[in-house]
Amino acid sequence: MEINKHYCFKPKKNKVASWSAVFLFVVASFSAGAFMTSDIEKNKKAGKLNKTKVEYYQNDNITNQVPYFDNRFRLDANLDEITLIFYRKSGSKPIILIRPDGSKIRVNDFDHKKVQWFDDRTFDMIKIKKPMPGPWQAVGDILPHSQILVVSDIKIVVEPLPEIAFSGETLKVEGRLFNGDEAIDSLHFKNVVKLDVNFYSTNNSAYENFGADAIKVTSFRDDGYGLDEYANDNIFTGEFILDFAPGEWQPVYLVKLPMVTRELRQSTILLQKTPVAVSVVKSQVADKPHQILLTIDPSYVDPDSLVFQGKFTFPDRQVEPFSIMESHGKTRSITMANTEPGLYRINVSAFGKTITGREFRLVLPEFTFNIEATNQLMVRVGDKANSEGAEAITADFLAKTAQEKELALLNQQQAKDEQETILLIVAGNGVIILIAVVLFFSLRRKKVKNKQN
Repeated sequence: MEINKHYCFKPKKNKVASWSAVFLFVVASFSAGAFMTSDIEKNKKAGKLNKTKVEYYQNDNITNQVPYFDNRFRLDANLDEITLIFYRKSGSKPIILIRPDGSKIRVNDFDHKKVQWFDDRTFDMIKIKKPMPGPWQAVGDILPHSQILVVSDIKIVVEPLPEIAFSGETLKVEGRLFNGDEAIDSLHFKNVVKLDVNFYSTNNSAYENFGADAIKVTSFRDDGYGLDEYANDNIFTGEFILDFAPGEWQPVYLVKLPMVTRELRQSTILLQKTPVAVSVVKSQVADKPHQILLTIDPSYVDPDSLVFQGKFTFPDRQVEPFSIMESHGKTRSITMANTEPGLYRINVSAFGKTITGREFRLVLPEFTFNIEATNQLMVRVGDKANSEGAEAITADFLAKTAQEKELALLNQQQAKDEQETILLIVAGNGVIILIAVVLFFSLRRKKVKNKQN
């Protein structure tokens, strides 16, 4: 779907070169309000306007500019449709367009069959069908040095994703915006468009992501922050964090403008499982560290290229960073202090190369394990203690623990018996008191009756 279907201009013959055709598109500068002619190449097939940005013409002999309020531009005849963007001061009122005949088009007063108008805090986007030919004028707080942007066919070109990607991987992808065949270099345009990146499951039952919902992973940026190297260089950089289920996915890029949306669908990719698995060999002895193992699947990555960085989080929420530098083979190991019973957490980031030589970085899912108080020795074992002594101490500790449990159960039973005894006494006393009250009132009634007789 195109915003501008046809931009047709009547060619005029030049006396010097009669065989060439020149199309004139004249516009007033927002900052200077002056005129300039724009050369338009002849399109034999459709006669479309292939200039998407209007330049300026200076015709004041003294200052080379005309007054700022004279923001005039010319629309030639036979234009089928035109979409313009006017940039103005933030928070200012929408502009007013004045036709060649002097009539006005306002944001709240226009022919809805011929005009579409979107106003934002910083710009007005106006689409006009069959605009009146001749000089137009824009009135409002238009930004100095801004330009009228003639919107034709907005599209985005994005580098294809790598064939091998992993769940948890972070990808940096670059895209460029085009208006027709010209790259958009307007400093203000990045505030007009939104570039979203979505992933859609192909619903292939052979993969884990079967039936998964669409996922919005990021938006492109051209602001010089994050992974974007240079602000306003028309290179929009997106960072994908593929922290969703492995399987077959289709990346879809959406270019959103106020009155239209463009879509770019790339080829499906197969998101592989995270190529590193974390496991632990728990320590059963106090002060002896746990053994953390990282096992690498070499199907898609080069095991020797992998390095790791992460952090340990202990039950008392203390954090300790760690790193595993270059090594060889399919496994890596590191020790983690055994501080106390409770929940231990491990967060790891991996950096390496695929079997095709592509550099990658990914975040492994958080790994946790729990240490119970009864599963480890709760006394310190000296350096000179032998295994038999350790076993004896362990047996004594377990026996002591069993005795403590038995004593606790006995105390609970005694407390329960005492509660039952107290309840019986209270109930018995209550019955006695009730009988006494009944007898008292019965005897009193009988005595009163005898006196009456």
